[in-house]
Amino acid sequence: MTPSTAAALFAIVVVAVVIGFLVITTYNATVAAKLRIAKAWANVDVALKQRYDQLPNLVAAVRGVMAFEQDTLERVAELRAAYSDRDPIPRQAATSEATSAAVRSLFAVVESYPELRSAENVIALQEEISRLEDVIADRRELYNDQVFRYNTRIGQVPANLVAGLFDWTPAPFFKADDDERERPAAELGAA
Repeated sequence: MTPSTAAALFAIVVVAVVIGFLVITTYNATVAAKLRIAKAWANVDVALKQRYDQLPNLVAAVRGVMAFEQDTLERVAELRAAYSDRDPIPRQAATSEATSAAVRSLFAVVESYPELRSAENVIALQEEISRLEDVIADRRELYNDQVFRYNTRIGQVPANLVAGLFDWTPAPFFKADDDERERPAAELGAA
């Protein structure tokens, strides 16, 4: 083996090692980013399920007094029934946003009923659901931050060069389009 052949072979090995190192570190960093998205979504999902579990209690607590406000109660129950953790994230986000709007509407209606405003169970449920709404907003922000980081990573060199090999595609943000907010429809289930 001549010195020039050995130098060329050495250069090829160094380039292969550098390329291999870049692919491995890019792969590992991107997988970690995908896992952070999954973890962030799991945290959002926990808060959505907690709110989901509290809504029937609130509806039951105010149903008798709010006989004239059945549309508001039905909308909350309808949206609760429309939630499914098996739906894609954009659909869950749309249902969540519509549910939040319905809950805000219900809270506004409750304010016009003095007997409800003073009922301890209604106050406690309102406070718990309001707390859960804040938790959902915080976790949604964290989820969207993780999605931003992942989408940025797979859009930059060198990850964009290997994205096709590993089927890396942009993750959806937790957002609801205006025309999707009214879309979730389900039969009015027992609240």
